[in-house]
Amino acid sequence: MIFNVQRFSTGDGPGIRTTVFFKGCPLRCAWCHNPEGLRPGPDLMWHEVRCIAHRACLAACAPAALELTEQGMRIDRDRCDLCGKCARACPAAAIEVVGRRRTPESLLEEALRDRVFYETSGGGVTVSGGEPMQQPDFLAAFLRLCRGAGLHTAVDTCGAAPWDRYEAILPLVDLVMLDLKIMDDARHREVVGASNATILENARRLAERGAPIWVRTPVIPGYTDGAANIAEIGRFIRDALGSVVRWDLLAYTNLGRPKSRRLDMPYAPGEAPLLTRDQMDSVHRLASSIVPVARWSGATRG
Repeated sequence: MIFNVQRFSTGDGPGIRTTVFFKGCPLRCAWCHNPEGLRPGPDLMWHEVRCIAHRACLAACAPAALELTEQGMRIDRDRCDLCGKCARACPAAAIEVVGRRRTPESLLEEALRDRVFYETSGGGVTVSGGEPMQQPDFLAAFLRLCRGAGLHTAVDTCGAAPWDRYEAILPLVDLVMLDLKIMDDARHREVVGASNATILENARRLAERGAPIWVRTPVIPGYTDGAANIAEIGRFIRDALGSVVRWDLLAYTNLGRPKSRRLDMPYAPGEAPLLTRDQMDSVHRLASSIVPVARWSGATRG
C-alpha cells in the first residue's frame, strides 16, 4: 500500500532519488508532516483549493458519506467505504483517495525511468513513509528488485519495528536513514505515542552491524528543539553509533497542518511559525560541537 512516489527527490538521501512512500506507521508524532501515511489503508482527502462545487462527487457516493456545506466538504468516515467513485467523478480532482496497492515490479519500472539521473548524481531509490518496515515482505521484495537492477537503496525509518525486520533487509540496503527525535522516554511517549527503547536498541544494533547511518532529527519548536534534547541525541550518536556518517537537523515544516485538516486529524503544533535561521544556526552549533558531521537544512522565516 503506497501513497506517493516522488521522482527527482533531492532531500531523501544522496543524489537525485525516487522516494517511495509506504502507508502505515506505528508512531503518532504530534507534528507529523505526512499524516496521510499514518493509517495502513487508503484515506479520502478533500482539496478545498481545487473544489469547484460541481457536486458530481455527491451524486456518485452511494453511502451518502459526503456533504458540501458553506464550511467545506464534510466526510462521514464511518460511512465512507473508500470505493473511489467520488474521486473518479470529480472533474477538478478535488477528492482524492490516498493510498493504493502497487506491485514491486511496477515500482521498479517507475524508478528505472530516472536511472540516468541516479548515475550522474550518485542517487538511487529511497523507501519512506509512513514507515516502510510496516510492510516488511513487500519492502524486501522491492529492495531485492532494486538491488538486482544495480540501484543504490536507502531506507528512511523511525526505528520502531522488530529487529528481525531490519536484519532481513540489511543485505539489500546501502544506507539507513534513522529518525532520532526525543531522548527522554516519558516525553517520547507523550508526544510520539510510544517508548523510544526499541528505537535506540535498533540504532545500536544497526551501528554494531556497520550499517552506514544518516541520523535525522526534526527540529520542532516546543518538542525537539531544546538544547538538552539536542545535546543528549548528540552524545548518544557520539558514544553509541560509530557508523553514523551524517546527522541531519531538519527545520520544522508545517506541511502537516493542511493535510491533517483534510483528513480530519488533529495537528498539535497549531499555528506555530517556522523557525528562524538564527534558531537553526544555534541548534546546529550545539549539535556540531558534539557530532562534527551534523548539518541542517530546510526552510526558515529569516
